[in-house]
Amino acid sequence: MLKDILLSFIPIFVAVDAIGVLPIFVSLTEGIESRQKTKIIIQSMFTALCLAVGFIFLGKAVFKLLGITIGDFMIAGGVILFTLAINDILNPVKRRRIPDKELGAVPLGTPLIVGPAVLTTSLAIISQYGLLATLISVMANILLAGAIFSLSSALIKVLGEAGSKALSKIMSLLLAAIAVMMIRKAVLIFLGKG
Repeated sequence: MLKDILLSFIPIFVAVDAIGVLPIFVSLTEGIESRQKTKIIIQSMFTALCLAVGFIFLGKAVFKLLGITIGDFMIAGGVILFTLAINDILNPVKRRRIPDKELGAVPLGTPLIVGPAVLTTSLAIISQYGLLATLISVMANILLAGAIFSLSSALIKVLGEAGSKALSKIMSLLLAAIAVMMIRKAVLIFLGKG
């Protein structure tokens, strides 16, 4: 059982990519006080956990019922991420695009922590390692993402204000690239090459 958990943990860890999402978290929560940041982290973990667990149990049935494909799901997530990235790049004055109360749910909880990559990976590894190992791996990775986000203040102190702003713009470009990659992969799925 422990071996199955470890083997299922690794692909979920890669799909969640909490370390890669950390600079985006820093950018989205810039200027928010520590107590509110903690609430956002908890909300993002709760949202991600509910979505992932719900999807593990109901994903295939919901997609089939609604006629949605994984490709459709990837394009929708890509468009949302791309829109957020473009707003961040084009607005020279930092304006909160998303109210603090919603920031933990969207875009942090989903699609950044648990997005199409995590959901599709979860469905794929259930057949290999079993339902329980998959659930434990998903929960452990979401908790790990929350812990990494909690350490974001240390990163800001190391970078300073100018470094944080530069990193924010670079991460917005990377976020746009991730969005385009998600859409590209979905198009390849539709063309039968994915």
